Amino acid sequence: MTLIYDRLQFAFTVGFHYLFPQLTMGLALFLALFQTSAIVRKDPLADRALRFWSKIFAIPFVFGVVTGIVLEFEFGTNWSSFSRFSGETVGQLLALEGTFAFFLESSFLGILLFGRKRVGKGLQLLAAWMVFLGTWLSGYFIILADAWMQHPVGFSVGPDGIAHLTSLRALLFNPWAFHQYAHNMAASVVTASFVVAAVGAFYLLSGLHREAASYFLRWGVILGLLSTLLVIFPTGDRESQQVFAWQPTKAAAMEGLFKTERGAPLILIGQPNLESESLDNPILVPKLLSFLTYHRFAADVKGLESFPRSDWPDNIPLVYYAYHIMVGLGTVFVAIMVTAGLLLPNRRLERTRWLLWAILLGAPFPYIATTAGWVTAEAGRQPWLVYSLLRTAHGASPGVNAGNALFTFLGFLGLYLFLGLLFALLLGKRILEGPPEEEAS
Repeated sequence: MTLIYDRLQFAFTVGFHYLFPQLTMGLALFLALFQTSAIVRKDPLADRALRFWSKIFAIPFVFGVVTGIVLEFEFGTNWSSFSRFSGETVGQLLALEGTFAFFLESSFLGILLFGRKRVGKGLQLLAAWMVFLGTWLSGYFIILADAWMQHPVGFSVGPDGIAHLTSLRALLFNPWAFHQYAHNMAASVVTASFVVAAVGAFYLLSGLHREAASYFLRWGVILGLLSTLLVIFPTGDRESQQVFAWQPTKAAAMEGLFKTERGAPLILIGQPNLESESLDNPILVPKLLSFLTYHRFAADVKGLESFPRSDWPDNIPLVYYAYHIMVGLGTVFVAIMVTAGLLLPNRRLERTRWLLWAILLGAPFPYIATTAGWVTAEAGRQPWLVYSLLRTAHGASPGVNAGNALFTFLGFLGLYLFLGLLFALLLGKRILEGPPEEEAS
């Protein structure tokens, strides 16, 4: 039971934590673009948007820092065997993230928030882009840490049973990380785009702040359209192909493919049946999975039966449903943003109330899609903590018993419920206050 509680606690704390960075990483791009437009084009609406969204940005930034620190401690308290095994690799990356990316982001965020009347326009512009760089660099180091767990490189296991770093270059340029990072960052822009567009839609539906609302809606839809397309192709396509190449058991679980098939179909919907090792009530497109994966309709796609059962993901239905939720929602996001993009000219979108409601009500769903994507990635890697090297059961702390783990898990549930309510209260209060008025020249 201890391992189950350890896994539940980490899944909950990391899932809750990632609600905040996915918004700040996406919003950082908006802030940089708003600042550039405000200074280069002298656009007063861009300046108002910058002042409004930089204050919004600060809220998830603070909550992300607080909840992120917890994860660092959990490596030592609940996963000490993993920390001992991978300290020279994963530990290096987490240290680099804190030393370079976090301090870069937080230092220039201070200038962005408090320095507009104290520093020149050039430094304000630099600060906005440094916040963007720091935020996205932070994301890259964290993705590298996860990529090493998915596809370990640049190490050798010594007689002491520890993965010793042999190549920093290989660690920093892990081929797994490139497509995963691109896919993840595109998804963060999707989240931020829906939030920005949803705030604009909320103001328009409420008859408030019409100029600023129109500006938020336009920027949200433009970046949302680009990012929803990018998250599917090429980033999602490349990410899927590398999973099939390097983690075929995860790929088979994602697709609900139990048996190896030539000309494998793409399953749109169905229910995994572990007893019969098949899908119940499948709706499928013949041969499309083979084509999407190997660009040949007659290609063989390996099913779970091709691998030892001990290497199968331990929760195949979870992996399957999480993947299909992610893909299904991604398709809905494209439909919403394409429709909204077509109505942008002549401000027709602002008069199309049903679509404004769809954008407003759709704002929480990128969080669900992103969480489902991470569940697919991490649950699909099981039973490995470090793929093909360290099993999850061997990575937990031997000195922590089930009672200890359950106690802290329940404590985090209560604490994070409070933090979630506080975040919603602060964010809602800031949105209801509305964007600032145009400053006098």
